[in-house]
Amino acid sequence: MHARLDSEERLKTGLAALTARDPALARAVAEGSVPALRKRPEGFEGLAWIVIGQQVSTASAEAINRRFAAAFPEMRAEHVRDADEATLRAVGLSGPKIRTLRAVAAAIVSGALPLDALGAMPAEEAHAALVAVHGIGPWTADIYLLFCLGHADAFAAGDLALQEGARLVYGLPERPSAKALTAMAEAWRPWRGVAAKVLWAHYRRATGR
Repeated sequence: MHARLDSEERLKTGLAALTARDPALARAVAEGSVPALRKRPEGFEGLAWIVIGQQVSTASAEAINRRFAAAFPEMRAEHVRDADEATLRAVGLSGPKIRTLRAVAAAIVSGALPLDALGAMPAEEAHAALVAVHGIGPWTADIYLLFCLGHADAFAAGDLALQEGARLVYGLPERPSAKALTAMAEAWRPWRGVAAKVLWAHYRRATGR
């Protein structure tokens, strides 16, 4: 079974393994690009948080998430699946996000998306189960695996900040594509998720974000 980043100690174990074999990552960590654990809730609540937060500012995402939690305090998938359009619109959700959340909720209720089993699956298998749901793209799947399940080998190669972090850490002439970054990340298995956290930390430190 793969490692889960469910504690600071596990994160440190992954960091030690990576920095021992990758001088560039070791240098970034030594300079202050130290990642945080940053765990989010598992299950429907965590997945909904990621969907809601896409393509909006952090402040907007937090406001919508608060209204969403107030409208659905039990955070049960069947309640969202059965909610009317007006209720979901009142929370602040766009049409595409309503469709995605309904599709996710329906897949969970029907068993098509076995959220409770994803944590025990290899990263690629869990990723495939998530993107099979209408509206869940590769980025959403990888962010859920990494930040909600703490999957130590999840890797969001399509994330622009992650690509820019890799450019900075490795002194590349341009930002690597998702395909190129995926290839680079092979060297970081089974700790690709920890490497991602280092690259994000470096990006934030370099840009002040």
